[in-house]
Parts: sequence; structure tokens; C-alpha cells
Amino acid sequence: MPIRRSTVGTLVVGGAFTATLAALVYPSILGVQTTASNPSRIIANTQWGPLTEGDRDFVVKVRSAGLWEYPLGELTLEKGSTPEMKEAGKHLIVGHVGLDDLCRKIAPMLNIALPNQATPQQQQFVATSAAQSGRQFDSTAANIMRVTHGQIFPAIAKIRASTTNTLVRQLADLANDTVLDHITVLEKTGVVNFDQVNFQQTTPPKLPKDQVTPPPPQPGAPIVALTARPDLGINTASPTPAAAAE
Repeated sequence: MPIRRSTVGTLVVGGAFTATLAALVYPSILGVQTTASNPSRIIANTQWGPLTEGDRDFVVKVRSAGLWEYPLGELTLEKGSTPEMKEAGKHLIVGHVGLDDLCRKIAPMLNIALPNQATPQQQQFVATSAAQSGRQFDSTAANIMRVTHGQIFPAIAKIRASTTNTLVRQLADLANDTVLDHITVLEKTGVVNFDQVNFQQTTPPKLPKDQVTPPPPQPGAPIVALTARPDLGINTASPTPAAAAE
């Protein structure tokens, strides 16, 4: 299968960062609204264990995350104004390649249809960052990503603790390592506004379902794959803790 990179259209967004972030962030894993009517309801019995609605949604959401965080990682490599921001971009790219590879491997085994586009909200995350430059780009991109990553920990933990499907459990393990790595490198940029991030994580706005749900794939469309980047030499499975303050 040829490796292709996802693309996201660019929109020009104005207004202060705080207002923009408040309008965009939604309290669900990787920016995607939970679509399961009953997350614990078993929808299939597989050789790897029962598959619930919540399991299926988790796989879709991890896939959708890569479709916006990978291009934002590329933007960060291009537009980041410090070595720390560029390093964060590398980790976003490599981490989501690994997650996407696993999603694309297990989805057909579990009969899960994966999206080829991120949600409109997630595409807006990328567009909002792309409209900035210099230190403003650093602040906008890092804080949006830190909010979304900070929100996903409870969802990953819940899936990891509750799923009885070994493939979903494997994905949750990798997602936990990857998200922790991304949080770590984002915090090392020095531009994360923790007060604002914590506020947004706990009091986000409600958004319409169509803004936080990835479009279904077109029938017969080849699945988009994220371009592998072994040249970046990044390991996202074992994050290095930030140095303690002197």
C-alpha cells in the first residue's frame, strides 16, 4: 500500500488565543465526541475478545487524532521558533505514525471503518495554528495540543481498565505512552500556560456533533496512511521527564 500523508485545508482565524482556544476545545478524547449510545454494549464477539461500542469509538478517535496532529507536527517543524518546539513537532509526527500503523492493522481485524479525515474541529485546530507565526505560533500550537492531550488521559485509562479485547488493550497501552511523551515535550517548550490549560480542560464549551465527529470514509476510497519518518530518530515510547527546577 503506498504511504500517503493527510492534508488539511487552511482557514484564517482571528481573535485572541484565549478566545480561540475556548471556542475550540471539547472534553473528549483527541477532540472527537463519543458516539457510543452505550459504551459497554457488546457489538461483536471476536477471537481477541468482545468488542464494545466504547472500544470501537476509541480506535476511531485514535485514528482521527493522527489526521490532525501529524500535519500540525509538520507545521511545528516548519514554523516553530525554538529547538524545543521543533523537537515537539518531531515527537508528534513519529508518535502518530506508530499509533496510526496500529489502528490500521487492528481495524480490519475488528471490522471497524476508519475515517480518512479529521473532524471539522480538529481541522480548525490546525488552521488556527497555521495562521500564526513566530512565538505566537509556538504558544497557540503548544497550548491547543497540551489541552487536548491533557483531556485524553482519563479516556485512555478507562478503556485500558475496562476493555476485554486484547487488540484494543494493546492500542490503549501505546496511546498512553505516546500521549505522555507528547505532554512531556510540549511542557519542555516553556510556552504552556498551565492556568489556561487547566481551565480549558475542565470547563470546555459544547460543540455540535457534526463538528466533533470525523466524516465517514467514502466507499471504496483507499485508506490514508501517515508517512513514516525514521529519519527523525525519535522514540515516543519512553518519554524523558522534564528536569527538576534548581
